[in-house]
Amino acid sequence: MGRRVASLALGAVASAALLAGCNGRAEAAAPLSSDPRTAYVHLFEWSWSDIAEECENFLGPKGFSGVQISPPSEHIALDNWWARYQPVSYQLVSRSGDRAAFADMVQRCNAAGVEIYADLVINHTAAYGDGGVGTAGTSWSRKHHPMYGPQDYHDPCVIQNYGDAHEVRYCQLLTLPDLRTGSDYVQQTIADYINDMVGLGVSGFRIDAAKHMHPDDIAGIMGRVDGNPYFFSEVIDLGNEPIKASHYLHLGAVEEFKYSRDISSRFRSRDLAALHNFGNHADLIPGDQAVVFVDNHDNQRGHGAGGETITYHDGALYDLANVFMLAWPYGYPRLMSSFAFDKENETEMGPPGSAVHGGDGLNCFGSDWVCEHRWRPIANMVGFRGAAGSAPVQNWWAGGRDRIAFSRGDRGFVVINASGDELNERLQTGMASGVYCDVIDSEPENGCSGQRITVDSSGYADFSVPAGGAAAIHVNALVDGDEPGPGPGPGPGPGPGDYASVNVVCENGHTQWGQSVYAVGAYDALGSWSPAQAVKLDPQQYPTWSGQVELPVGESIEWKCLKRSESDPEQGVEWQNGANNRFSVPEQGGEMRASF
Repeated sequence: MGRRVASLALGAVASAALLAGCNGRAEAAAPLSSDPRTAYVHLFEWSWSDIAEECENFLGPKGFSGVQISPPSEHIALDNWWARYQPVSYQLVSRSGDRAAFADMVQRCNAAGVEIYADLVINHTAAYGDGGVGTAGTSWSRKHHPMYGPQDYHDPCVIQNYGDAHEVRYCQLLTLPDLRTGSDYVQQTIADYINDMVGLGVSGFRIDAAKHMHPDDIAGIMGRVDGNPYFFSEVIDLGNEPIKASHYLHLGAVEEFKYSRDISSRFRSRDLAALHNFGNHADLIPGDQAVVFVDNHDNQRGHGAGGETITYHDGALYDLANVFMLAWPYGYPRLMSSFAFDKENETEMGPPGSAVHGGDGLNCFGSDWVCEHRWRPIANMVGFRGAAGSAPVQNWWAGGRDRIAFSRGDRGFVVINASGDELNERLQTGMASGVYCDVIDSEPENGCSGQRITVDSSGYADFSVPAGGAAAIHVNALVDGDEPGPGPGPGPGPGPGDYASVNVVCENGHTQWGQSVYAVGAYDALGSWSPAQAVKLDPQQYPTWSGQVELPVGESIEWKCLKRSESDPEQGVEWQNGANNRFSVPEQGGEMRASF
């Protein structure tokens, strides 16, 4: 068992000011991250089985690095969303599913290359109604739970003054009984709960209400945790209270609520030009330890530092704010995936289909679920972030207050038009010449049926962006085989019958009995991302597996290596970790090679 504080950073930070003005070619530097993580999504109140399916079929192929899940412990049997934040016991039985479903989800998401981050509610226990029966059938009453008795709580008092740090940390948040998190017993009990999830493969943990616990108490808990999971703390700090986000940085990453406030303010006022140095502010925590978001489950409802937060209710403006967040190299971005609610009258409603009140169970693919993470401009910018890596912000351009563009070195270029008029500009992209798929307008892995952007030999390209829209290109969205034309638009593709035989190689494919390695990807001949239709490879030089497939000349194909059962394609599925591989098919064929 580890006896240390896990403090994971997201990479090295390099911060500097802009070197030039708004118009023309400008060079800029911004806080950078060298961490391979791209972005993660909070699948708020999703069921464990639906999360597993989403990891395999969407998040893994799209390059998401993680999922934040709702608190997995037993909670009060009430339909409201906040019932998840009133724990009854630390059994892994919630309205999202039981322990077996939880373990299956973690295994399947890890196999798809997607980490699981569990929301930890460890500051307090349940209070609603002073007692009842939890979602696992546990009887409870106030300060009487299977793991705690009255001696395990701080003396009764309620937070009245957020200007008093001691009161905030040692008194009750609303009516919720405040745990004595400084005691050895409470720390070990919480650590045992965390270690149970670590043993099941959970990669990280969000510490809910961290500002209501002393940092030393949290350090004591983390010092008892096995392995080296990723911890990040919820510390609501807008600069006007004595408890600061910086007080918790030695524990790991911290949610930066000022980011959400500031990005919402800029986009609501259409003052995008002021974002040219975003993140290089003394009042924001270092980018390598910041978890950032446009909105979260609290502030989209007006709670938890809510106010003028931009949410899915704002339509295209919400798209643009998330496009910027994913393009700009500050922090570790978290996307929100919501269920629909009336922001005036339904801010406490629980998820659709909750079984607590006799529903049929959570169906997270139904019409009542918003699924912002699946909106094309947001989902495809996760791939942009992965392609950009640690490249710096360069080629900054601002056409007034409400239209901006910038590159990430020579790895990607984005244009954001928050104005009421169409944008038509010739801009320096800093990218190599070629024809690129506009990932805001099309799916590059499905043949790029939308707008294509031609970058000339000097790095310039013509952009036509509708009012309230965006455009983005990156190196993994290069459309090979197209001849550069006079401007954006589709160019000629390969003619009918232009196919080449490509050798597919998957290295380091160590398998169990009854399991084989397959190639799968975004093309019919590669199974169209279906494990059941994937191409089985041959282990003649085990653990290297190889085979051949016919692919269209000139196409840029995304693909991955895959392990699965030979007899049942739904069993033992293990995806190659990381972002999708991409292969541009030359006339002479060639070789696609990757490694587990």
